[in-house]
Amino acid sequence: MIDVGSTSVRTAVVDPSGRLRHTRRAPTPRRSPGPGLLEFDPVALAEAALGAAAATLQESGEVEAVGIANQRASTVVWDRATGEPVGPGLGWQDLRTALDCLALQGDGLRLAPNQPATKAAHLISTASAAPETLCVGTLDSWLVWQLTGGAEHLTDATNAAISGLTHLDRVEWDHATAERLGIPIAGLPQIRNSSGVLGEATALAGAPPITGLAGDQQAALVGAGCVRRGDVKITFGTGGTLDACLGPGDPPADIRGPSGTFPIVAWQQRGEVTWGIEALMLSAGSCVRWLCELGLIERPSDSEARAAACPDSGEASFVPAQMGLGAPDWDFGARSAFAGMTTVTGAAQLVRAVLEGVALRGADLLEAARADSGLELAAPVIDGGMSANAVFAQALADAAGCAIALAPEIECTALGAGYLAGVGIGLWDGWDEVASLRSPRGTVEPRRPADRARWRETKRQAAGWHPDLSAVSF
Repeated sequence: MIDVGSTSVRTAVVDPSGRLRHTRRAPTPRRSPGPGLLEFDPVALAEAALGAAAATLQESGEVEAVGIANQRASTVVWDRATGEPVGPGLGWQDLRTALDCLALQGDGLRLAPNQPATKAAHLISTASAAPETLCVGTLDSWLVWQLTGGAEHLTDATNAAISGLTHLDRVEWDHATAERLGIPIAGLPQIRNSSGVLGEATALAGAPPITGLAGDQQAALVGAGCVRRGDVKITFGTGGTLDACLGPGDPPADIRGPSGTFPIVAWQQRGEVTWGIEALMLSAGSCVRWLCELGLIERPSDSEARAAACPDSGEASFVPAQMGLGAPDWDFGARSAFAGMTTVTGAAQLVRAVLEGVALRGADLLEAARADSGLELAAPVIDGGMSANAVFAQALADAAGCAIALAPEIECTALGAGYLAGVGIGLWDGWDEVASLRSPRGTVEPRRPADRARWRETKRQAAGWHPDLSAVSF
């Protein structure tokens, strides 16, 4: 499998027992030429991915199939004839089209700058080539193009559905929206299943079939074994992302729920969509890295021992909102804040307050998903770097008031790409077998209830620091 992330690409082999073998990682650097701008080199990214995959195959031997998971929404536009990008790739956090999105709202078209739609439109508008000669894609499309030697230009339903370019009630390209943005329909990839034969990876030894394709959060949902209705996982990386499986059925009724969650395609197989729901927090692990910059800890992993040095944070609390608040608040003008500090508040209490603040935001996401889905939802499975922190995991169980399961891998994205590929070739007989492959590496029970009312008041004090940004809604 190949897992293309925000800053690195990871390759591995998933064996029949569902374990990762022969793992490799290669950096995929980004650059920021200005505030709010984030670019990458598409050619360098593809070379890193193919190089790491080739090295993994040299160790493991030939494989039966290839699965791909990709950081969603990062966008590439390239020349169909030459395969050369017409500009830099735009990372998902790139905000250069934010004003375009606000202007389009006045025309009744609701798009967000972290969706590919306006990123693709910008790249096309700045290209010297004629739009009809260009291919538009996200990282999955770009990588499939490279793996198949330009024979396939496709994406899967999970990536297409968050592009801003499909219909809300069905995963098909919305011709009117594409034309409004100046994006030629012929340049968009074919929308295919997330699991099933998609093409041949002729760039790899043995030309194995590509049989799994999904956005990273959906792949992590599958990798965590959350494949039944009501299953939920939360990934705590730079930010935090909750995804819940709702199952097949009616498409979503709106682009955003009353509690700030978004409908997603969890996966598509044999043309049938399994729906899901997603809730986001914009700051999680980034707050722990910030503690390193302050000198309170040396490495993010040190936060566990430092926080464990005190039984609680005293009266100190922290709101993680360095980039604003996501669901359920969606306040881009909110900012991180400490509250309740006294003369006896020390470094250990501050570190613990940060971990507890992220945990309380995680509980916010769970409440929002329950409200918008109408389901009680199962005990969440957590993955991502912060899931290895025992103090944080306990704080999350206390804040959520329920048991927390630790995912079988710290990072489940790669595992999910492998599961999708394996189901695509019949290695595993459906999703129930996938769910049974791996057990959680542990379970954390709540010990003491969190004061949610106090938390909501603390969070209110961090809201609206930049009123103009707080008024923005995408």
